[in-house]
Amino acid sequence: MRVSRSSKEQGHRTMVLSSLLSCSMIAMQASFAACYHSESANALQGFMAPPSHPWSILRAQSTSSPTGRHLRFGIHTNFGMIKSVDVNGKSLKSAFSQKHPGAEEHGSKSMAADEHSGWMEPDKGFDTHVVHGSSMKDQFGSVTFPIYQTSTFRFESADHGAQCFAGANDDFIYTRINNPTVRELEKTIAMLENGFDGIATSSGMGAVNTVYMSFLEAGKHVICHETCYGPSRSMLENQYAKFGVQASFVDTSKIEEVRSAIKDNTVLIFLESPANPTVTVTDISAVAEVARQHDIPVCVDNTFCSPFLQKPLDLGADIVLHSLTKSLNGHADVVAGMIVTKTEKLYKKLRPVMVGLGCCMDPNQAFLVRRGLKTLPLRVKQSQESAWKIAKFLEEHDKIAWIRYPGLASHPQHELCKRMMKGPGNMMSFGLRGGLEDGKRFLDSLKVCVLAVSLGGVETLIQHPASMTHAKLSPEARLAGGVSDDLVRLSVGIEDVDELIADLSQALEKI
Repeated sequence: MRVSRSSKEQGHRTMVLSSLLSCSMIAMQASFAACYHSESANALQGFMAPPSHPWSILRAQSTSSPTGRHLRFGIHTNFGMIKSVDVNGKSLKSAFSQKHPGAEEHGSKSMAADEHSGWMEPDKGFDTHVVHGSSMKDQFGSVTFPIYQTSTFRFESADHGAQCFAGANDDFIYTRINNPTVRELEKTIAMLENGFDGIATSSGMGAVNTVYMSFLEAGKHVICHETCYGPSRSMLENQYAKFGVQASFVDTSKIEEVRSAIKDNTVLIFLESPANPTVTVTDISAVAEVARQHDIPVCVDNTFCSPFLQKPLDLGADIVLHSLTKSLNGHADVVAGMIVTKTEKLYKKLRPVMVGLGCCMDPNQAFLVRRGLKTLPLRVKQSQESAWKIAKFLEEHDKIAWIRYPGLASHPQHELCKRMMKGPGNMMSFGLRGGLEDGKRFLDSLKVCVLAVSLGGVETLIQHPASMTHAKLSPEARLAGGVSDDLVRLSVGIEDVDELIADLSQALEKI
């Protein structure tokens, strides 16, 4: 049979297309194989980039312009348009990149290897321990430890009840005293902090006041970091002082100030490192050594770091506490606190105080914190990586007067940070050249960063301590502690770092 010329051409085209398709399939298979088997991050090159805001709804919006109607696409959230890409114009990110080309590099490149060097190595097995927790197991084999939502527990007999109250066993009595869900969380965090045991409280301030009331009384003296969390200081100044408790507020990063503040009646040294909100870092080992010479216990608020980045008990502290509301829970949906002691003696001294105060943790609180805790390493790694890039961007911006972030060489205790911590964390403070009024304008102009107190969550939170968290301190006390009117505190979350930098940039352009 005779084949026409057109048929031959068609057959030839078919063969060519088939060959091309085969080559493409082979190339795709090779590419996928490389992605699957390679341990290198480069194996994922070539795939589509994730959307800038996976948590937002992308939709088309028709808008008017001087040149006529055209189509505009925008990402909409509850607080309105935060980024727009105009078909006939430029995106916020593109405009930002032209004005600040260096900032684009901060977002596109990973934290340089030399910036990682010098920090303490992460704990082996921490990621596993934080997921699997303590040795406590549910009797029914629940993979996730359940919520024991009960106020009281049944005794097996009258003798059993008497034994429970006599302390002859660790069985459960009443949820204000102990609860299985809460105990599993207490034991898990104590394990992560390398402590004896944990004491869960209804809030971070519940933990602070449990420590205060365990040691302080009329005529006794406490040394406190001058720039600790506002309520931790104001409680000593405004409440405990009424009952005859004496307090000295010093810069604990200067060991001589700590040594000079010790009196015969000093019974406690209380500090934060890094401190809130100045991010001042204290040499915990040095303070602990001085305290041991006088038999004074040292309590460290480890909220900024979490046990993933720093373990104060290993550095010589006797007690460590946390506001679990922050990074350990990490989702801004619960308020809770935790105390971990180094010794059994301290544990037995503090736990009855918590029970008597009634600042116990609810089992549902404990469940939420335990769930959030499982992703702590992932969240800290991501937010810390972004925080370093943001800190570098801010340090180079002409409208930023100063910045304090442990990951920057400009931080006064940068080398100390690297000796004590396993990473610089996600917290920083900085000052604006324009002062308070420009600071307000800057905060009000932000669209992605959330203007709210608290820290350590998945959302990036920003606030003005002098008028918010530390407002109850006197102006003199704030200034003495370094909480100036221009200070802005930033807690970096896990959002896209390019979007965060772009948001900070556009807000800075408004001042």
